[in-house]
Amino acid sequence: MASTATNDTIRLALNENPFGPSPQAVQAITAHLANLSRYTGDELATLTNAIAAREQMPSEQIMLGENLDVLGLFLSAHGGAGGEFVYSEPGYTALVDAVAPAGGVVVGVPLNDRLENDLAALAAKINSQTRAVYLVNPHNPSGTVSDTKEFIDAVRDMAKRTLVIVDEAYLEFTPDFEQRTVAGLVREGADVAVFRTFSKIYGLASLSIGYTLAPKALVASMKQMGIGAFFGLNRLSLVAATASLNDTRYVASMRDKVAAERESWHQLFRKRKVRFTNSQGNFVFFDAAQPHAKVAAALAAQGILIGRAQPPLDTWVRISIGLPEENAVVRKAVADLLPPV
Repeated sequence: MASTATNDTIRLALNENPFGPSPQAVQAITAHLANLSRYTGDELATLTNAIAAREQMPSEQIMLGENLDVLGLFLSAHGGAGGEFVYSEPGYTALVDAVAPAGGVVVGVPLNDRLENDLAALAAKINSQTRAVYLVNPHNPSGTVSDTKEFIDAVRDMAKRTLVIVDEAYLEFTPDFEQRTVAGLVREGADVAVFRTFSKIYGLASLSIGYTLAPKALVASMKQMGIGAFFGLNRLSLVAATASLNDTRYVASMRDKVAAERESWHQLFRKRKVRFTNSQGNFVFFDAAQPHAKVAAALAAQGILIGRAQPPLDTWVRISIGLPEENAVVRKAVADLLPPV
């Protein structure tokens, strides 16, 4: 079992998987250590074919690689000065970081009153300058998911006007993942790209590998720029990802463990009458009724690291799910900071 602790510090800031990777992934890495002097070979095709079989789409619609690289290269290639990229805020800052070097403009749309993606407001921001809409579902930092039919219908409609990128980094933590994913829209031929990562539920954060499902033309153009090419992906990442993808029992176990720990947090919030979201990710998001900086400093003094501030939700706090014993320590520390009932 892994840990999110470093010496005496409990790290619950980056939504890592504290339980460690699949044993099959560890075995795959161990088996390939003797081959580190060799360049990547069939491992890339093996993983691509495994994903293609799982997603029921041709390999030409699958691009391997760290999704932040994919996003950055797309923006550089297709953004251009003045190109607009629409996203929900507060949100994952990778889009903001990637747009600036490309000369693009980020158009932020506030979350709705349930702290979900405001789909109607996002669609209303699409215009002739829009190059893409970027959605995270479940959203980060709120962990909220939109109604499944409403979300899929909205993405389908927006994709008629611009590319829609849906980051599903946390979706496999939901019990109805297969119904919620928009991968079906990619199969339909919609102008939709789906980001998946092995860094979260699969516990391979240090290997930085993921994949994108997208229209064939987009995948082809990205591969011409080097994304998904064999020289950009290492052997250990590929074999570990393949083994993880095939270990469905492990994934189900991670989903159950995270859900149980998340519910323990939610029980505290209900008992203390604290506002919180119905997070479906491997983290909780709640209103501490005091500045985030104050909470973060108080916890840091006890060796606990939490997620960054999320303006304008200045009193809201995101804490990743750790090991059960870590969560117990942090819940006690948070309970001591919460206002009395």
